[in-house]
Amino acid sequence: MLSRGKCLAHRIHCNGVGDLLSFYRFRSQFLYSSSSTLFFVKYLVDSLGFSKEEATSTYSKLTSRKTTRDPDLVLNFLKQTGFDNSQIKTMVSRAPKLLFCDVSKTLKPKFQCLVDLGLSGSDLVNVIAKNTKIMVIGLDTHMRPTIDCLRRTLATDENIVTAIKRSPRLLSFGARHIMDTNVLLLKNCGISDARIKKFVLQNPSRVTQNPDRVKYSLHRVEKDFRVPLGSPSFLYAFHVLSAQKKSTLDRKIGIFTSFGWSDDEILKLFRKLPLCIALSESGEKGDTSDASLENFGRKEA
Repeated sequence: MLSRGKCLAHRIHCNGVGDLLSFYRFRSQFLYSSSSTLFFVKYLVDSLGFSKEEATSTYSKLTSRKTTRDPDLVLNFLKQTGFDNSQIKTMVSRAPKLLFCDVSKTLKPKFQCLVDLGLSGSDLVNVIAKNTKIMVIGLDTHMRPTIDCLRRTLATDENIVTAIKRSPRLLSFGARHIMDTNVLLLKNCGISDARIKKFVLQNPSRVTQNPDRVKYSLHRVEKDFRVPLGSPSFLYAFHVLSAQKKSTLDRKIGIFTSFGWSDDEILKLFRKLPLCIALSESGEKGDTSDASLENFGRKEA
């Protein structure tokens, strides 16, 4: 009883009576009420502008529906940090347990970790808004080990920040294990650390793909398209193949075929200019004349 009394006195002293009453009101309504679903739905509707359907769907994503934490504390913290209502609504919709994180023990240390890395202001807000999972994964079990993994490949914190801004998914759950595997696959193809660093910096999402897909794309580059491992265009070819589904790539190659290109001509062009296959179909069909596409790249090939 003494310990509980001290905690109560401390909360009154630090946060004021209003916060304390709000905390106990939420705790009793959400934790003990038989209509906790209705209460949570109403909370999302009133606080963040959810529709009833959106709020009900969000509630269904909660794996644990018993909590003693006041979500107002999280909302206030996020708003003070720079998130607008629309961003917070999207984040809560993706990961509703964010509302019940401990601000002091969980959220603030993660924010500080990213600030120490070099993310700040709107960049910090945008990265977290695009990848809310950052806030609900473990700091020491995941976030810091992932940053260490990125340091091994990208060398500097400045490079890491650039890559994360381009692909916030780099900090997603399990990403570091995938990145380690994919970087090793690239090294096994004889690609130097310097070229891998440049490639990851420019195309960070490529190394967060399923390693089986990466392995398959590397195999196709070498065997199907016959791009030599030591070729300067090898990584560009890998980027093109790994960024598109096989059906999409085959359809784009079919456009060249429809204009009279032979398989050998297409392969020669791809080996020299892999990015030509990454052209949008609208560009290939609508913005390029028949005659120009019939002759495009043939001298180079």
